[in-house]
Amino acid sequence: MATPAEMARLVQDAMLYKAQATVQRTLLLALAGGAHIALGFVFYVTSQVGAEAMPWGVAKVLGGVVFSVGLIMVVLTGADLFTSTTMTLMLKASGHLSWWRLLRHWGLVYLGNAAGALVIVALIFVGGVQRSADSAWGRVVLASASHKLDHSFVAALALGIACNLLVCLAVWAAFSGRTTTDKILALVGPVALFVATGFEHSVANMFLVPLAILIQPELAPVGFEPLTWGHFLTANLIPVTLGNIIGGGLMIGLFYWLVFRPKRDAAR
Repeated sequence: MATPAEMARLVQDAMLYKAQATVQRTLLLALAGGAHIALGFVFYVTSQVGAEAMPWGVAKVLGGVVFSVGLIMVVLTGADLFTSTTMTLMLKASGHLSWWRLLRHWGLVYLGNAAGALVIVALIFVGGVQRSADSAWGRVVLASASHKLDHSFVAALALGIACNLLVCLAVWAAFSGRTTTDKILALVGPVALFVATGFEHSVANMFLVPLAILIQPELAPVGFEPLTWGHFLTANLIPVTLGNIIGGGLMIGLFYWLVFRPKRDAAR
C-alpha cells in the first residue's frame, strides 16, 4: 500500500498527465466521465423506488453505495471528472501549469462532463425509463431535483464544498490501492457518505435536473412547482460548482500537496 507521501506524488503525476492531454482526448475522457456519473445516478434512483418502506437512513445509505458505481467506473477507466479535476490546482501551486492552462483544462472537462450526462438523459428519456414501476422511477427524479433546487445559494455552496471534499478524498485514497479491489473499497465509503447525507455534486446534477425538467410535463403531480433552466443555474449549478472547486481544489488537492509535496517541488 502506498504511503501518504507516495500518494501525493501519484496524484500529482496523474493530474499532470491528464492536464497535458490533447483537447480531443480531454473531451472524450470527460464525455465518458459525465456518462459514468449519470449512470451511477440512474442506479441511485432505481434503488430509491419503493424505499419509503425502509428507514430513511438505511434507504439513503443504500442509495449512496449504489451511486458509488459511477465514480468507480470513472477511476477504473481513467475517465475525466470535473470534481476530481479540481485537484489540478496543485499543479498551479507547483509551477507545472499556468492559470490559462488550468482554467482551459477545467472548462474542457466541465463541458465534456455536461455532454456525457446529457447523453444519458436522452437515452433515459427516449427509452421511457421514467415510467418504470408505474412512473415511480420518474417521481423519484422529480422529488430529488425539486429538493436540490430548494437550497439557498449559500447552502448549495456549502453542500458543494462538503461533497467534493469527500469525492476527492475518495479519489486520493484510491491511489493507495494496488489492486482493483483496493481501489473500489477506498472509493465506496466517502461516496456513500456524501450521497446519503445529501451533499451536492455538480456533474450528477447535470443529469438529474435536466431529466426532471424533461419529464415534469408528463409526470409532475398537481401543485408541483415547475423546474426551470434559469433556476437550476442560479440556485444549484453555479453555487455547487464553486463549492466543488473549493472543496476539491483547495481543501484536498492544495492542502495535501502542501503537506506531502514531493521534494522536487519543495525546492521551487
